[in-house]
Amino acid sequence: MKELMVRAIYCEMLGYEASFSYIHAIKLAQQGSVLEKRVGYLAVSLFLNESHELLLLLVNTVLKDLQSTNLIEVCMALTVVSQIFPRDMIPAILPLVEEKLNHPKEIIRRKAVLALYKFYIIAPNQVQHIHNKFRKALCDKDPGVMTASLHIYLQMIQENPEGYKDLTTSFVTILKQVVGGKLPMDFNYHSVPAPWLQIQLLRILSLLGKNDQSTSEIMYEVLDESLRRAEMNHNITYAILYECVKCIYTIYPKSDLLEKAAKCIGNFVLSPKINLKYLGLKALTYVVQQDPKLALQHQMTIIECLDHSDLIIKRETLELLFRITNAQNVTVIVEKMLEFLRMSRDDYTTTDLVGKVAELAEKYPFKYNEWFIETMNTVFSLGGDMMQPDIPNSFLKLLSEGFDSVEEDRKLRLFAVDSYVSLLQGELGKLPQRFLQVMSWVLGEFSHLKKELEPDTVLRLLAKLLDMKQTSSETKSWVFMAMTKLCEGGAAVSVAQEVCETYSSSMDTVLRQRAQELQHLSQDSELRARLLPGDGVLDVDSSLSFLDGFVSEALAAGAAPYKPPHQRQEELAQAKALSLEPYGLSLPISISSCSIADRQSPTLLSMSSGLSTTLKLDGVKRVWGKEGYLVQREPVEEAAQVEVPSPLQSSGQQGEANSSQGQTPPATQTPETEQEKQQLASSLFVGISSQSSVCLMGKSEPTAQRFRRKTKSQGLSLVASEQISNSPMSPPSAVDNLLCNTLLDSNFNSELAVSSSKQTSELSQGHTAANGTCDLDAELMDSDIKESNPSVLGDNGLATAALASHKDPNRPKNFCLSSHIPAELSGLPHSEITPLCSNQSLDLSACHVQGEDSLVLIVFISNSCDSDIQQIQLDVNSEHLEVTPLEEVRSLSIASCQYSLTVKRPSVHVEVVGMVSYHFPVGTPQAVQFLYKLPLTSFIRPLTVSTEEYGTMWLAFSHDTKQNLTLINDEQEPLTATLNVLKKKLQVHVVEIIGMEGIVACQLLQDQPCLMHCRLHAGALAVWLRSPVPDLPDCLIYHCQRALQEQ
Repeated sequence: MKELMVRAIYCEMLGYEASFSYIHAIKLAQQGSVLEKRVGYLAVSLFLNESHELLLLLVNTVLKDLQSTNLIEVCMALTVVSQIFPRDMIPAILPLVEEKLNHPKEIIRRKAVLALYKFYIIAPNQVQHIHNKFRKALCDKDPGVMTASLHIYLQMIQENPEGYKDLTTSFVTILKQVVGGKLPMDFNYHSVPAPWLQIQLLRILSLLGKNDQSTSEIMYEVLDESLRRAEMNHNITYAILYECVKCIYTIYPKSDLLEKAAKCIGNFVLSPKINLKYLGLKALTYVVQQDPKLALQHQMTIIECLDHSDLIIKRETLELLFRITNAQNVTVIVEKMLEFLRMSRDDYTTTDLVGKVAELAEKYPFKYNEWFIETMNTVFSLGGDMMQPDIPNSFLKLLSEGFDSVEEDRKLRLFAVDSYVSLLQGELGKLPQRFLQVMSWVLGEFSHLKKELEPDTVLRLLAKLLDMKQTSSETKSWVFMAMTKLCEGGAAVSVAQEVCETYSSSMDTVLRQRAQELQHLSQDSELRARLLPGDGVLDVDSSLSFLDGFVSEALAAGAAPYKPPHQRQEELAQAKALSLEPYGLSLPISISSCSIADRQSPTLLSMSSGLSTTLKLDGVKRVWGKEGYLVQREPVEEAAQVEVPSPLQSSGQQGEANSSQGQTPPATQTPETEQEKQQLASSLFVGISSQSSVCLMGKSEPTAQRFRRKTKSQGLSLVASEQISNSPMSPPSAVDNLLCNTLLDSNFNSELAVSSSKQTSELSQGHTAANGTCDLDAELMDSDIKESNPSVLGDNGLATAALASHKDPNRPKNFCLSSHIPAELSGLPHSEITPLCSNQSLDLSACHVQGEDSLVLIVFISNSCDSDIQQIQLDVNSEHLEVTPLEEVRSLSIASCQYSLTVKRPSVHVEVVGMVSYHFPVGTPQAVQFLYKLPLTSFIRPLTVSTEEYGTMWLAFSHDTKQNLTLINDEQEPLTATLNVLKKKLQVHVVEIIGMEGIVACQLLQDQPCLMHCRLHAGALAVWLRSPVPDLPDCLIYHCQRALQEQ
């Protein structure tokens, strides 16, 4: 029987009816072994639906299997219950399903939660009493059960967000654990921890935080962390970013998060990849619903998308334009929609766009009478019979009711009559049926407004429609109704009589009836005047009082009184109610109280979970391309597969990445084409204010400077970077702003945040890491400097004597400073000496020297003017670093100050902020401010330990993180090659390699150890890091990932 049932399933899959086997599937589920029951349940779930009458025979079997001690039978019963169980049978099994929420096996609890989710969808009133058990499922120790409960909460929060505000902290905590990699690796997908769970949680948080500031403030940190973590080049991370952006723009706004989300959208939109561009347009479409001004940042990109070769991109761009339509740009946007509609061959696209154009035309008709009629004519012509029926109905209602102005209504109707008369006098073969129906109604209702238009002329035009073979019976009925309104006067009556003679013997009963009505009304003018008054006003008896006598007689004769439809449905449902009492079966149901078990420690989670392997395409011949089948083409060598650029990169970085991928550069646009696009942009985006506080393209906004020009009497010239002038002076926090600072750059040398606009051309030849501009005109008093950033002027200052002028006007600014490195440090490896900033008086440069157990920062101050500088004071500070002054070395015109740096709080990149204040012999005091950034890897040193010491330290450390990294496939073993790369780039110590596993140790200056356990698994390197220092494992795993990606 099992084999026959499998064949019956196959027949149903092929489309052949196998209803004779349904009863045998139920019998197989009721009897037989576990394997046979499994096949029977499978067949039942595939064959039957929730309303099938044979499901009643399965209720007793499900009840029996839910009480079975065999886990497999319980699982099968719960699976069927969550798929096809009828609504009327829910009360019979609900207590048993509730009991399974306390089952010791997590798979049973998970299936029970999913069954209750099904019950909540089809009968929410029947599970209202067990909402507290849903909360216990949310706190279940098994992540699978917790994940299943989120489906129920998403549904309930959509219906009533206010009732679940108290769970916001719980959802935020769960999301933090998921983002931090605390779940077992079974939940990872392409090294991304539980992506679908993240998406579900983000949707829940967006519902809870909408228009609620206090609730939204709880989410800010985890949303920032989710954006920072989602940096891998994979579609699933793009989906997480999209949900993050939607959540950020849904909850109560926060400026920092809005800027990051807007930058992410901009990188999506500017991506050359079609999928990412579509995702960016989709996100931008959602965002402009909150603030239409944001679309201004991408005017030219949107214009280019209108001419994109991909139809999906075009359609989504039109959707975006539809969202920003106003009374000033409606004509241009509608014209673009109609252009796409003329090219479209897709039924769904046609129906969708026709509805949007009709909505816009009806929203702004009062200013453009002629435009409105012509637009609707185009809609009816292009939409054809695929448009929704409410579109012509709304159009006719609008024409009939009109607006506030009687004169405007008359002009609108006259233009419609003129338009339709001219259309009927032309070619009618290609006009859709609904358009012909609209024409007939308008001419019959309003053609009398045009005095010079005789009724018989209109009747002859309408008669042409009756003679066309392609005219449907429904359209002919509309034509007859229009002719009935116009048959007055001798000539008109004669035309009507001719039509009536033709259709009085028609085989279509509806047309025959309409012909008889037309003939009778055309001969009886008095009756026609009463039925169809000239002013169009009819007296309607809505109570049907003329039937009162008939109703009274019927009730007196014993007829049943009238019942409204809803009352009839309720009585019908009660009549079909089923008895839920089982036959001779006792149901001992004990509902025990649920206990919330403690959550499993992250350190006890299994590392033996599996991951889905990636698709191997090495050696596969490319057959299909953008142009189609490529077999006929000459064989060309395919380029190596390159990763998709991350949407978190800046637009400049994406440009470099795209050029490295060998993508075809866009065609050079002529000035005429560019001018046309500019004009189109000004037409499309008119009416939207250009004032926008968020830049979607990731470019700097022309916002007000933080340090404004003051009076010259205040005297201190302050050199500030663009980054410092537009953001708080304190460096980023430990989570590190990966999104906005473009930390995905592979250049891990010193990244500088200060340079002068005057020096930019000089620095571009020797060093490319400078990323900012100096505001040489900004001036502040000394007291103002201290108040604006008290952390800058600390106890880490070094005072030096006066610097003499260089006395050599021909000396270049980029003279060699290597000779000024102290002798005791010159033999150690050091970074490139890079300029920090420059003005007319001073040149600042810096480098860092890496010792075995130390890192020294050297700041070079050189006099670049012709007069001596006196009383130089250098103050250096950092939020993440412990800065200790060492010594100061001075020559004639150059001073070098040394600082020892140690990490106080780990961050992916750390920053040092400094200020140099000085005086001239005559004049006001001056100040120069700078920022120096260096990666955390500069502070990493090998930690030499034995395997036994490693094991002892591993058990003592509590802060950990997990991630899957890319393997290096080399001639040697992949594990050995990968660890050698990490050893070379990160200066870690490989303790031991045992088969498929390896252990690595390193330390952060000073004495902050971090241990790494590596294991080959499913084609990837499963890495587990532990350290006693918070944030250190997260920062180190980031640098490991970057080091392997750059290899």
